[in-house]
Amino acid sequence: QLQLVESGGGLVQPGGSLRLSCATSGSTLSYYAIGWFRQAPGKEREGLSCSSKSGAITNYADSVKGRFTISRDTFKNTVYLQMNSLKPEDTAVYYCAARGSGCSQYHYFMNYWGKGTLVNVSS
Repeated sequence: QLQLVESGGGLVQPGGSLRLSCATSGSTLSYYAIGWFRQAPGKEREGLSCSSKSGAITNYADSVKGRFTISRDTFKNTVYLQMNSLKPEDTAVYYCAARGSGCSQYHYFMNYWGKGTLVNVSS
């Protein structure tokens, strides 16, 4: 069974950058589409970006398009989310999730989840 562990969250000033990592184990990364989601207090979990099984196809929510970039390193079994030009409204717990078929922007279609990493954008 696939396990996912997020890291890289923290406190950052508005306009700053962070790179989140999603380390996977227990199965082969190329068997899964990997998505990044976030959930702010009192809000629904939001799909941000997804990388297809091969990594050849990526997609982004409008809220992060042009600022966030997803990538995967199959040798390290890790998927990254580079986040630039961060805004206070990006503050949330960020999760990576896997799906054995194609990408989905909907959290309820994902099969495996990490426990999340907190990103706090504040001055």
